[in-house]
Amino acid sequence: MSLKGKTLFITGASRGIGLAIALRAARDGANIAVAAKTAEPHPKLPGTIHTAAAEIERAGGKALPLTVDVRDEEQVKAALARTAETFGGIDIVVNNASAVQVTNVEHTDMKRYDLMNGINARGTFMVSKFAIPYLEKASNPHILMNSPPLDMKEKWFAPHTAYTMAKFGMSMVVLGLSGELRPKGIAVNALWPRATIATSAIQNLLGGDQVMRMSRTPEIMADAAYAIFNKKAADFTGQFLIDDSFLYGEGVRDFEKYRVDPAMPLAEVFFTPDEPPPPPGVVIDARRDIRDLEASRAKS
Repeated sequence: MSLKGKTLFITGASRGIGLAIALRAARDGANIAVAAKTAEPHPKLPGTIHTAAAEIERAGGKALPLTVDVRDEEQVKAALARTAETFGGIDIVVNNASAVQVTNVEHTDMKRYDLMNGINARGTFMVSKFAIPYLEKASNPHILMNSPPLDMKEKWFAPHTAYTMAKFGMSMVVLGLSGELRPKGIAVNALWPRATIATSAIQNLLGGDQVMRMSRTPEIMADAAYAIFNKKAADFTGQFLIDDSFLYGEGVRDFEKYRVDPAMPLAEVFFTPDEPPPPPGVVIDARRDIRDLEASRAKS
């Protein structure tokens, strides 16, 4: 398994899961287009496209930092074109950029609704759409969404309808586009964590330090994505994968290495269905998902 010489276009790759996926590929000598909005340091968020590019280069890859708002059609087109021109093509697209706000309908500002659906659903649709001509020329092309299985249950909608619509919108692109692109041999899949992932979104928006300690590191998503990209695209598409269950099927047995704090229970993330169950030995505290923790923090 190797991604040496492959070119990845990753949205939201300046930090978190997107950066972790980039660094895992960089260790093989891959080329990474860091497509994200943060070009200048943010007071509350770590990393920029330039710091991410530097990390990728240190890890052994080649990096192309690109300022991209995935809601902007011309920026997306230009970024894809520049990536292909710089590296000679595009092999893999990762739709990782996302916005989150876990409020009910009554308390969701329409500006925030537009932001979430513009970045998550529309951005994913648009990046994927304009990437197709490049991926058609690749030897083993993949599109991967950081989005959940389409588990259409009221419990996933009622607390945060707008956010659910936005994330499920990404997954609907997987469902439709995988069928559309199957004849072309382009794989389209979704990957979602079972437990919360220690990212700035968890730190700043959802649960603070407590949930960070109850989380896994982004490397579990990176390792899962790496295994997906090494699958034969023509034979592995239309999958809605949960990180630890997928890795278990790939032979991984040590999931403790991904824990931020092994002394803390793992917090359940949004949207994770009952099936497939966790791998043997993995225990998720379903009573302590990020909605409950956020509610407790708000009360305090």
